[in-house]
Amino acid sequence: MYDLDTRRRVLALVDQGRSLNSVSKQTGISRFAIRSWQTRLEPLPRVSVEADCFRCAPEPSLPPNGPAYAYLLGLYLGDGCVSSHPRRSGRYLRIACANTWPGLITECAEAITAVLPDRSACRMQAEGCVMVTSYGHHWLCLFPQHGPGRKHERRIALAPWQRKVVGRHPWELLRGLVHSDGCRITNWTTRLVAGERKRYEYPRYFFTNTSGDIVRLYCETLDRVGVEWKVVHRPTGAYNVSVARRASVALMDEHIGPKH
Repeated sequence: MYDLDTRRRVLALVDQGRSLNSVSKQTGISRFAIRSWQTRLEPLPRVSVEADCFRCAPEPSLPPNGPAYAYLLGLYLGDGCVSSHPRRSGRYLRIACANTWPGLITECAEAITAVLPDRSACRMQAEGCVMVTSYGHHWLCLFPQHGPGRKHERRIALAPWQRKVVGRHPWELLRGLVHSDGCRITNWTTRLVAGERKRYEYPRYFFTNTSGDIVRLYCETLDRVGVEWKVVHRPTGAYNVSVARRASVALMDEHIGPKH
């Protein structure tokens, strides 16, 4: 939990015109945390176990921390699941994060505690990945996409309140999706220039998923923020969405950037 002075100092750097990427690298604080402070500077109050769900309140509301929820939703749709406890009524939220990206593991844990401040997030080492896990009674309320079977074998559609959150924070949803099932790579090609073949390198974003519904959500959100994309091929039944045009890659770099 960062104190108010730290939050103000970080936001002052952003107010100087610095990008979230550069401020995050300088301070060691995640982009998602900085973006959430732009929406609400003060820490959210801790609440009781029985009242920690904004959807179960007498008057359901949107998440108090919209950027955190949109990011966590993207992670869940890509590499997350909700599962039951063998002896209790609560549920586990589990997000698989590759060992390669320790920054992603930290951001995932921070997003969980930002969405439900009373919930903790533990990290459980598995083969090749860390399962960021949180136990609670309301994860089904927050992720109604849960259901039997794999995501690509059932319909995935956002609830009306989730669409409102994504409409307000489209880049955070895209960051979550790219961090789970996407990547930023450097492609290369050769061209014949004045009789000499030269090599050119250029950055490119890929997003791969086997659920047509999730891919459709990803592409519709790209359209909303002005990013051009195309489906390049479908290896082994998966959709592979490419962002390669220079202006679109620059937009993705500004709001998402490489994993870390």
